[in-house]
Amino acid sequence: MGIKNKLTIVLVLGLGLLIVGCRADSSQQLNQQSVKSNIPVDNRAKPVIVIMIDSLMSKPLQNAIQEGRAPAMQYLMKKGQYFPQVVSSFPTMSVTIDSTLLTGTYADQHHVPGLVWYSDHKKRMIFYGNGAKEALKIDQMQVFLDAIYQLNQVHLNKKTKTIHEELADKGKASASINAIVYRGRTEHVLKVPRFIANSNRVPEQLKITGPQWFSYATFAQLDPKNSWNTPPWKKFGMNNEFSAKDIAFLINQKKLPSVTITYFPENDSLVHKKGPNQLKGIEKADQALQSVLNAYGSWEQAVKNAIWVVLGDSGQSAVYDDRQAATVELKPLLNHYRIAQLNQSVGIEDQIVLSTNERMAYVYAINDNVNLSDVVKYLQKEEKLDIIAMKDENNNIRITKGKEVASFSYRPGGNFTDEYGQSWALSGEASLVDMKINNNRIKYGIYPDVLARLYGAMNSHEGKYVVVTVKPGYELVGESSPTHIGGGAHGSLHEKDSLVPLIISGTDTRPKSLRIVDIKDWILQLVNG
Repeated sequence: MGIKNKLTIVLVLGLGLLIVGCRADSSQQLNQQSVKSNIPVDNRAKPVIVIMIDSLMSKPLQNAIQEGRAPAMQYLMKKGQYFPQVVSSFPTMSVTIDSTLLTGTYADQHHVPGLVWYSDHKKRMIFYGNGAKEALKIDQMQVFLDAIYQLNQVHLNKKTKTIHEELADKGKASASINAIVYRGRTEHVLKVPRFIANSNRVPEQLKITGPQWFSYATFAQLDPKNSWNTPPWKKFGMNNEFSAKDIAFLINQKKLPSVTITYFPENDSLVHKKGPNQLKGIEKADQALQSVLNAYGSWEQAVKNAIWVVLGDSGQSAVYDDRQAATVELKPLLNHYRIAQLNQSVGIEDQIVLSTNERMAYVYAINDNVNLSDVVKYLQKEEKLDIIAMKDENNNIRITKGKEVASFSYRPGGNFTDEYGQSWALSGEASLVDMKINNNRIKYGIYPDVLARLYGAMNSHEGKYVVVTVKPGYELVGESSPTHIGGGAHGSLHEKDSLVPLIISGTDTRPKSLRIVDIKDWILQLVNG
């Protein structure tokens, strides 16, 4: 959910327009990029093509294959390797996961906490695009700048290099197609249409940096003919067909760089609407993948001449179809405090800010008189809350649950080692996070890599806050936040939201662990031979 589907929804709702006005001068892009970046096109025999299919999950993928609806992915599986359970990032929201894929780090290092969060430094909410109801209440020009500029150029930690930056530093080219997180070394100019620029709050041109080959829906196309694939009824280019055509263009023009990262976004919205078991979104993604493979002349040649990496970004948990049963509101639990309103600037009298990301939320204590331990106690009254976490005065992360007396605390370093070689100091009831410990070895259960992923979120940005998630079947709702009753939602640490499939074809190697956080280093190894 979010900008990957909606391109940050409505810019000026009264005019019925989406944030889609900015676009690079695509007709000259192929010629200009090489000049600006001074990076030669890399003609390696085995370029790496990464295709992330939004909300792709293993069980429905296997069902689609059994029904003959995903022949391309089935072919790549047979010709390569298949891993049904790869661990995503946290929160399991697109912008955070994308940032993890590109940087090879969790949120404590890349600093993108979620789709919605609060900046204590700026004293305002950050929205990269969420539900239509929220769009009615928030500053659309600010959302535009946050999503199109601030996310990549400011919020994404500059000290943490993206895969595009690392490749550019080594003189190798890369491509980003329909990816929301794309920061690189090559300068691109996004031209702002007059109706936005006339607001005097957005410049006529926005300079951003991306990889050498940069494609982003209506904003920029590699194939000049692909501009015909950006009408409103095709989500202005944020669709599978657009993504596939721009990859095929690079293949046909023999411009395919060392690494191409591409997003097929459409499955996500279908899962949100119809639930995790729908297969139409997978079928549509596979049809787009087929057209990319066909660009090589045959699928056999495609596998012979490129390394293919196809994966999901997050799973989704089915949401109950009864609104009253499925939704969990945080405001009534915290009615002892003055909670900031969505359509107003945060005031000096406000005590709590809520940032809801579907099945997880940040609860910020923005007043010095608010004790996080008290906030946790109020939240514990709701049985549907799954993980409730805060940092204590010693920077330990303390975890409890709704209607639970016991607690569990941990911090990095210590005598306990998990399955990824990470060491931790632990105390309290480990069963709260479904961990088993034997001879100081940690084995994770339904919350994969929970210690590192939660640590990432708890240290992703400044401020005092509690992290909460809900049990499967439920969804957190804030002021005008979107809901997915009877459909699917993600955001939490639970394995239903956190495990995604991975298909690798064209190489016998694999990442050092089955986590999205480890894919970047593996890709760099592939490029370096």
